[in-house]
Amino acid sequence: MRRIIDRIRNTSYEESLVLLEFMPYRASYLVSQLVVSAAANASTNLGLNKSNLFISEAWANNSTYLRRFRPRAQGRGYPIKKPICEVTIKLSSKIVKKNKP
Repeated sequence: MRRIIDRIRNTSYEESLVLLEFMPYRASYLVSQLVVSAAANASTNLGLNKSNLFISEAWANNSTYLRRFRPRAQGRGYPIKKPICEVTIKLSSKIVKKNKP
C-alpha cells in the first residue's frame, strides 16, 4: 500500500487516477476509489473544482490484525494474522481565492 501512495503523492487528481489505473497492484483499485471519494467530497462540500485538486498529503498507518484460524493436524487450530492498514489522503486546491478588501 505504501509504494502506491508514495507514487501518487504530490500529483494532480487526474494524473493520480491514470497512474492508479495502470499500476499492477491489487490495492491500487482501493486507493483509486478513495481518491475519487475524496475529490467528490471536496467538490460537493467545499465547492472546489476537481481539475484544480492535487494530493497534498497521503500516508498509510498500520492498524489492527484480523485474527483467523486454520485447521491443523489432530484437531488443533493455527492462528493467522491478516494485517490491515488505514489510508489517509488530503487534497488541496492549486488556486487560492483572494479576498478583496
